[in-house]
Amino acid sequence: MKIFSKVLVVVSSILIGSCSSQKNGSQLTAVGAIDKEGYVNLYNGKDMDNWNIMCRNFNRELAQKVFTAGENGEMHVFKDFPDEGTTNAGKSLTHCMFFTKEKYSKYSFKFEYKWGTKTYNNFNQFQYDAGLYYHVFDVAIWPQGIEYQVRYNHLEKRNHTGDIWNSGAKFDWVADEKVSDPKMKTYLSLKDGGVVQEHRGGEHRAHKNAPFHALDGQWNQCEIIVMGDKYAIHKLNGVVVNVLTNLSLKEGVIGLQSETAEVFYRNIKIKEFKEDIPMEKFLK
Repeated sequence: MKIFSKVLVVVSSILIGSCSSQKNGSQLTAVGAIDKEGYVNLYNGKDMDNWNIMCRNFNRELAQKVFTAGENGEMHVFKDFPDEGTTNAGKSLTHCMFFTKEKYSKYSFKFEYKWGTKTYNNFNQFQYDAGLYYHVFDVAIWPQGIEYQVRYNHLEKRNHTGDIWNSGAKFDWVADEKVSDPKMKTYLSLKDGGVVQEHRGGEHRAHKNAPFHALDGQWNQCEIIVMGDKYAIHKLNGVVVNVLTNLSLKEGVIGLQSETAEVFYRNIKIKEFKEDIPMEKFLK
């Protein structure tokens, strides 16, 4: 009876702790755990054992220091690094990434992020900057593939999260034709008057009305829905903010960045699809 009581106490403690963690929005489940929506957890809230990590100088030990666990199971990037401000402008040793060990083709990938207060590297050039690369075909710093940009320009009070950064891919993209400068055009669907643009590399801006949290300490919810080489949809806080179709790439690893500022990631998870799903299902 005493043994049973002790076991009951232990189990109760675990359950209470689990409920508390969920209430705080933390991510403490084991890698491979599947939630009620069918998403597989990719971060264990403790270490980077489930990822391939690297920095610009290929120093794995440095990468392990850059990507560390936070107090509630989230990933805390630059947790143990002193604030550099803008005095270290131009240096980039802590430009780092963590990549999945598997390639993916058809899936929905979700993660949440929020900005901290410390800044690093070339912050004076790109402000609060990070991102997620998918369909990566050349793993490096920086990789070749397509980026879901995570960025906030505090100088202009402009959101860039959800932007596309094209590094070596080809795809179709539609934008608001009222803006003359191609680099300043923002995504606009065909049904809302968007026009197909000429192929180019670099930045393809998200919808001008994308909802976002800047420096208010709130979490942003990001989702990338990718269907092989058919299409990719960028969502931010539940809203479609960018779409690309007819991709030249159909699979690759996925990677997230440390770049110019302290950032927190959590609820990093993926749901794979066995068959193509019509894009219209995700555009509602």
